[in-house]
Amino acid sequence: MSTQSNSSSDLKRITTHQLQAMKNRGEKIAMLTAYDFSMASLIDGAGIDIILVGDSASNVIAGHETTLPITLDQMIYHASAVVRAVKRAFVLVDIPFGYYQGNSSEALRSAIRIMKESGAHGVKVEGGAEIQESVKRIISAGVPVMGHLGLTPQSIYKFGTYTVRAKEEMEAEKLIQDALLLEECGCFGVLFEKIPASLAAEVTNRLSVPTIGIGAGSGTDGQVLVMHDMLGITKDFNPRFLRRYADLQTTIDQAVKEYVADVKSVSFPNQDESY
Repeated sequence: MSTQSNSSSDLKRITTHQLQAMKNRGEKIAMLTAYDFSMASLIDGAGIDIILVGDSASNVIAGHETTLPITLDQMIYHASAVVRAVKRAFVLVDIPFGYYQGNSSEALRSAIRIMKESGAHGVKVEGGAEIQESVKRIISAGVPVMGHLGLTPQSIYKFGTYTVRAKEEMEAEKLIQDALLLEECGCFGVLFEKIPASLAAEVTNRLSVPTIGIGAGSGTDGQVLVMHDMLGITKDFNPRFLRRYADLQTTIDQAVKEYVADVKSVSFPNQDESY
């Protein structure tokens, strides 16, 4: 038996079965977004469990104000790049706005395109009872689905605000029922965004499938952040739930300024850097 630290068991790809086992034994699940080969390779190598190819690419990559403009073709493009980089993590892809709501046949077509054309391992959709037929149809085709409740950015124009959701009793009860319904439909997990920590912990305890939180306290089975936010690449977004683990905006700014100065002063390239 090998005693090397990078044993075959360490390199096994994360699956829905392993994510469920992590919940069952109380091991927290770490999840981050990625949208390209290079960054996906880095965070996969660092041990992330789930990489979400989020429709947040609409914001941090394309510069849109909301997640709504991004298309299915664009999501497949980003997901394909991520999948080519990943050796271990479970790759989850958002089905973008307009490609699954209200039409279960279109939802199934969208999910199948993502799985076939990108090689991803599962999809994520926003909503509860309103999209249950789409969820059931996608899962019936063998595609793993994660639900997303609470603050659902694809519905931002309905809510009109990014404030905490489910603070009132009626909305909290709907969230609980939606979470139970998603589990009943066959979702392998549910993501809670920006809801009270006590509610997230309560629903997590009631569900048998894993839960992931963002702005939902520590009582969920795992956490997710947008990579650009946690690395300090973007600094104009400062929600209470965000912890920055680096200041890459400053690092990049300083590096580029040094490069510009070296080029203009003809100190780059020097003799050793020339052929």
